[in-house]
Amino acid sequence: MWSMFLIVIGLILFETASSIDNAVINAEVLRTVSARAKRWFTTWGIFIAVFVVRGALPWLIVWAAVPSLGPLGALTAAFSSDPSVHAAVEAAAPILLAGGGIFLLFLFFHWLFLEPKQYGLYGERFFARQGVWFYATVSILLCTIVWFTNKIDPMIAFGAVVGSTAFFITHGFKENAEKAEREMMGSGMSDVAKLMYLEAIDMTFSIDGVLGAFAFTLSVPLILIGNGVGAIVVRQLTLGNIERVKKYIYLKNGAMYSILCLSLVMLADAFGFHVPLWVSPVVTFVTIGWFFWKSHAALKLNPTSP
Repeated sequence: MWSMFLIVIGLILFETASSIDNAVINAEVLRTVSARAKRWFTTWGIFIAVFVVRGALPWLIVWAAVPSLGPLGALTAAFSSDPSVHAAVEAAAPILLAGGGIFLLFLFFHWLFLEPKQYGLYGERFFARQGVWFYATVSILLCTIVWFTNKIDPMIAFGAVVGSTAFFITHGFKENAEKAEREMMGSGMSDVAKLMYLEAIDMTFSIDGVLGAFAFTLSVPLILIGNGVGAIVVRQLTLGNIERVKKYIYLKNGAMYSILCLSLVMLADAFGFHVPLWVSPVVTFVTIGWFFWKSHAALKLNPTSP
């Protein structure tokens, strides 16, 4: 029970911190819609975000990775007493973890090399000036990981390739999100269209949290609870406190460094190195907590900072 509690709390924290960008986009769009549309966003929108996206997506991923489980088995595998179920999950776990690990690793390097940021650690400014090397770096990393995993199991190498493909597909959607948001602000687009846009963007951003969740556990119910509560927290921040959250300038740094750590945990597991279950939650607490403290200290020094 203690392990389950630790995993769920870690998932909530990770989902909340990694969804700050999504919350900012949501808040900007929601300023332009009616009160009725905002109410829909806080009711049906939360239902879609929690159950349809963060519930269905990990379930579908586990089912796709272990089709022999069937739909019900994919949902309850972590709590099954059938040794054949556990054997099937163990056999497929490295493939899933390799894909998720590569996705998160690419996500971190994209932030480090290419995205605008508040510089929270020494060396970040240097990497930001070397943006042209992002694609070379991730390509070399992918080739190296595929080379070594192919010797262990070609399916693990395939999982890594799928993870890189998923990154570039979702990255394309995210690249257009800011542009679409600017166009939407000055357009006469209906509230319904804006809400559909927000749900589509939420689905794209949720992939980071869902794949990162597999570093904590392969249990779909625990992922649903942790990521679902995190999604509700993000919705509440969107509606009430987003301006204050934006003042904590290093929270994104904390989310990204926790993503780096989780990607390494997943890749280590994929290569056969056992990582204790408590490592991912503890690393998430420490990393995000330290950058939260750093943000709070910066805010005390400059309370009027944006």
